[in-house]
Amino acid sequence: MIDSFTDDQVEAFDRDGFLVLEEGLVSPRALDLLRERYEPLFQGSYETGVKPDEVNWIPGRDPEDRTRQICNGWRADSVIAAQVLSERTGRLGAQLGRYRGTRILQDNVLWKPPGTKAIGFHQDSSYADYLVPPEMLTCWISLHETTADAGPIEYVRGSHLWPKSPPERSQFHAPEDWLAPARAAAPDGEELDVVPVVVKPGGGSFHHGLTWHGSAPNTNALVARMALVTHMLPVEARFHETNVDLVYSRYRRHGDLSLDESFFPVLWDESGYRTPWLRELPALD
Repeated sequence: MIDSFTDDQVEAFDRDGFLVLEEGLVSPRALDLLRERYEPLFQGSYETGVKPDEVNWIPGRDPEDRTRQICNGWRADSVIAAQVLSERTGRLGAQLGRYRGTRILQDNVLWKPPGTKAIGFHQDSSYADYLVPPEMLTCWISLHETTADAGPIEYVRGSHLWPKSPPERSQFHAPEDWLAPARAAAPDGEELDVVPVVVKPGGGSFHHGLTWHGSAPNTNALVARMALVTHMLPVEARFHETNVDLVYSRYRRHGDLSLDESFFPVLWDESGYRTPWLRELPALD
């Protein structure tokens, strides 16, 4: 298992805007436990009795060719929580972001069966203007071996150095041209250097909040790709005084801009602090 990054890996992250790790982010035991949670979650069976903040695909309601996505599945399932709230993920994210500590903003539970369509390219930090600072750093983990034709996450190398663009909403789910937003944002018509993340089960990647990324359709008839995402914030992040988010500003307390650890727990801090209730989560390693 990966516990820290080398100087060369940090340099690669700074240069490219992402870092791909072929394996070592999730233990073999955890992979089996996590895969078992996907079908119940997407069928609306919530172990904790709490519904996730966003359920973007419901069977019978939404087309079968859409990528299944749940946001903050950790609120609904303790096994998902144990992974996306892991101390290791928080520590690794802090190393790349040069943060003194990290807390979670949200997770994504992603399921992309054969035939599902693309996710449009976007910058995560474009959606963070309700936070101070308006940024995040993301860990993406694959629960299966990925292939380039199975629609894994893809990055535009070096695009974290481009300006921040407005949030992309209209062409996010199932766009025909998933690369169009990145092409439009490229400085002076710069050609896109698109890198698919091809890894073993338990491998994945970290990416900068301004790195353009998305995923192509899954055209592999054999791989129903599952992935888990942790979007992390610097530990000192707060709500913006006036800007709000349709979903996540519901957790802002009146007259208080701090992020409540019941909803945005601290994963790791250089002082050794970690939100105490995270000790109650099941051990996956």
